[in-house]
Amino acid sequence: MPVSDSVDLESETDSDTAAEAENEESPDGLPINELFYSLQGEGTLAGVPSVFVRTSGCNLRCWFCDSYHTSWEPTHAWLDLEEILAEIESHDADHVVLTGGEPLIHEESAALLEALDDRGYHTTVETNGTIYRDAPIDLASVSPKLESSTPTPDRDPKGEGEWEERHERDRIDMDSLTRLVKSYDFQLKFVVTDAEDMPEILDLLADLRDAADVPVSDDDVLLMPEGATRERLAETRTKVADLAMEYGFRYTPRLHVDLWNDAPET
Repeated sequence: MPVSDSVDLESETDSDTAAEAENEESPDGLPINELFYSLQGEGTLAGVPSVFVRTSGCNLRCWFCDSYHTSWEPTHAWLDLEEILAEIESHDADHVVLTGGEPLIHEESAALLEALDDRGYHTTVETNGTIYRDAPIDLASVSPKLESSTPTPDRDPKGEGEWEERHERDRIDMDSLTRLVKSYDFQLKFVVTDAEDMPEILDLLADLRDAADVPVSDDDVLLMPEGATRERLAETRTKVADLAMEYGFRYTPRLHVDLWNDAPET
C-alpha cells in the first residue's frame, strides 16, 4: 500500500533537505514520501510495471519540480530497510525505481540498493547527477538540470528567491556525472521546455564526452517535455518531439501524466 495510507507523514520545514536533521536518529532507514506500484512513465523502460520508492529531500530546487513534496515542502515517513523491502516484495514486480527528490543524498540508499540486488530486482535510480554513490544500479537515469530549471524570483513557487543562487551553483557536477556514466548503464534524460534549451544540452554533452572514457552516444540522450499536468504537456511535447527528430536524440513521453494527470502515487 502507499506509505501515505499506512504512516502519518511528517513535514520538514528546514530549507535544506528533509533527511539532514533526522539521519542521526534513523541511521538504518530512509525518509519515504511515497512507496507504490505503477508503470514506469519515462525513459527507455517506459511502460514497465515497477515499484517506486520515492525518498524525500533534494539538494536542488527546480521551479517546475513534479515532486513538490520531496523538495520545496518535503514530507516523509521514516521507514527502516526491512519495512521498505517488505512493501516492495508485496507487489508482483521485478523492477524497482528509486527516485525522489534526490535519492542519492541519503547514504542508506546504497544499502537499499544492495538489498534489492541480493533479491534479484532490476533497479533504476532517478538522479539529478550531482551525487555519486558506489552501489549496484542496473540503470542510472540521470537528469542533469538545465539553466531553465533555476528558480528565479519570478518562477520560485514560494516567491522567495532564496534558492536561485544555490540551485544555479550546484545543478551541474561534472565529476559526479562522469563517474555515473562510467560506472553504470545509463540514460541522460533532459527536461526540455523549448529550443532555447538545446545549446546548453549540446555543450554539456560535449564536456561530458571529453571527460568520460566511455561512449556517450546520441541514443543515450532522451529529451522529455517539461510538464507535470496533461495541460502543460500539451503545450510542450510536440515541440520537444520535433527537437528530438531534429537533433537525432530520443524522445521520452511522460506516460504517468498522460494516464493519471498529476495524481499522487502514480
